[in-house]
Amino acid sequence: MEVSKHLRAFFSSRIVFRKSLWSHRCLQCRKSTCASEQRYSATSQKDSRGSLSLHSKLAVGPTLQDFIRSSASEDAHTVEHEEVTEHPPYISEQEEATLEKGKRVLYWKGDPHSTEIHGSNHSVGPLCKNPFEKDPVVPEIHLVPTFSSPGTQLKEENIVVDIADKAKCREKAEQTIWNRLKHLTAMKHERCKSEAPLVIGILGCMAERLKHEILEKEKLVDIIAGPDAYRDLPRLLNLRKYDQQAVNVLLSLDETYADIMPVQVNNETKSAFVSIMRGCDNMCSYCVVPFTRGRERSRPLLSILEEVRMLSDKGIKQVTLLGQNVNSYRDVSEVQYNTGEPSNLSRGFSTVYKSKVGGLRFADLLDRVSRVDPEMRIRFTSPHPKDFPDEVLQLIQERHNICKQIHLPAQSGSSSVLQAMRRGYTREAYLDLVENIRKTIPGVSLSSDFITGFCGETEDDHQQTLSLLQSVKYSTGFLFAYSMRKKTHAYHRLKDDVPTEVKKRRLQELNTVFREEASKMNLKAVGTNQLVLVEGVSKKSSKDLCGRSDGNIRVIFPAMEISTHSSSSSFAEIKPGDYILVKITDTSYQSLRGIPLRHTSLKDSAV
Repeated sequence: MEVSKHLRAFFSSRIVFRKSLWSHRCLQCRKSTCASEQRYSATSQKDSRGSLSLHSKLAVGPTLQDFIRSSASEDAHTVEHEEVTEHPPYISEQEEATLEKGKRVLYWKGDPHSTEIHGSNHSVGPLCKNPFEKDPVVPEIHLVPTFSSPGTQLKEENIVVDIADKAKCREKAEQTIWNRLKHLTAMKHERCKSEAPLVIGILGCMAERLKHEILEKEKLVDIIAGPDAYRDLPRLLNLRKYDQQAVNVLLSLDETYADIMPVQVNNETKSAFVSIMRGCDNMCSYCVVPFTRGRERSRPLLSILEEVRMLSDKGIKQVTLLGQNVNSYRDVSEVQYNTGEPSNLSRGFSTVYKSKVGGLRFADLLDRVSRVDPEMRIRFTSPHPKDFPDEVLQLIQERHNICKQIHLPAQSGSSSVLQAMRRGYTREAYLDLVENIRKTIPGVSLSSDFITGFCGETEDDHQQTLSLLQSVKYSTGFLFAYSMRKKTHAYHRLKDDVPTEVKKRRLQELNTVFREEASKMNLKAVGTNQLVLVEGVSKKSSKDLCGRSDGNIRVIFPAMEISTHSSSSSFAEIKPGDYILVKITDTSYQSLRGIPLRHTSLKDSAV
């Protein structure tokens, strides 16, 4: 293992050395007069243009023995309680000093979607431990960076990092990212030489899946990092300084970023996302996630609890647990967790993999997280219907701070299409689960995902999906037309045989039925009092505020002072992070509108 480590370090340094002379300070002694310098004097040769030849440059670089001696020397002179900072072999002394004094400005760009936002927060973590900062002048995440903003000073280097996770299964989202990259590339070429250089990077699933097209064919970016390469971002950025292709799309079997606390990009929000697991084992035939994010691996429960406590101390009022298949969580980090019964599935559901034995399950995690702060709302997304055993549903019903809202992706209402999708359940099993959920959790709000126009979908299959929407009556829906993705089971085994015009028509019909049913569900809320967590000013009017109900429905209400308690005569303004009661007076298919009544708390509203 030691020899392997030395070889990797040696060859990595030699490759980078082709673009830069070895520093006058070697790893072993860090003095200006060392063996490296002596080799340089003895072997340097110049070519016809007076420049050092490639052979001479390589000859003066470090050898494998330098690394072995350096490692042995460090092992022999270990000093307790003293942290030694290694000098990066790919950064010269002068460049290191520049990085320490300078500042690289991060312009973060991503869609306002939970996984992308949280992914960006995770990516900033490793960068903030290095000489990289987020410029406070630059607009917040998901806003297009404006390089000519008044007050923006020229920095050493400007970096645009694009989070491209949302395109893993949808063609429209992927095309949006392609257009964005072309726009940024045009901006890069138009910049004056006197301005700071622009480096463009792309992270996430799309970066891993389309790395060749992005980097070699289209030549739109400088850096590509897959979903498991966030730790490597500082090195990739430094490699780019030597005009090398900076790419890392390797998937990990155990990377969970458990020891990296995400950086909150927007400090004003009172909601946060906590990643609890990565990857997916379900192998649905339309989905590329298992191939771009790898197998399921869960964060240790203790690290999750630590992050939730930290967020609670910062005043966060809502935490959403994130994972590609969040409710299949299984912590096997401790020996004592690895004994127990096989995992329980919802009745009538199956998997393509063998039942997993041992480990702390999602019910254990949900129980512990909900106890951290009784005044913090707990949500989770995205789950799979198969992983809703009775113990999970009962826990949601019992805890007043676990929201009574469940995302239940159906994808289709036809059993034959569900079989082609390899979802592991039938229409009947899904409807039985819905009935069990509503029986266990009265008043629960359900949301879902649907894909129309999947391979082989007939008109009868489409009608069954419409009838499922009418039967279940979802409060929120995410509806998409199918677009085939490489690497998936469908790409290799099925035929995308539904015409584009038919997909568009069916999608429109799904949207129409969903909106009708969602409007009916929301009308039932008129006249009721809803507990709302205030998020901030409404996008449509500065005179209004907005927040989310327990069922995750957006609620709009006027900004005003309201009573601080039901029996109190004092009033206070409404601020983000407040829990208030709102009497609903009007609705649409996607939001509620009402009048704020008074301030409250989760505990008081649960009585």
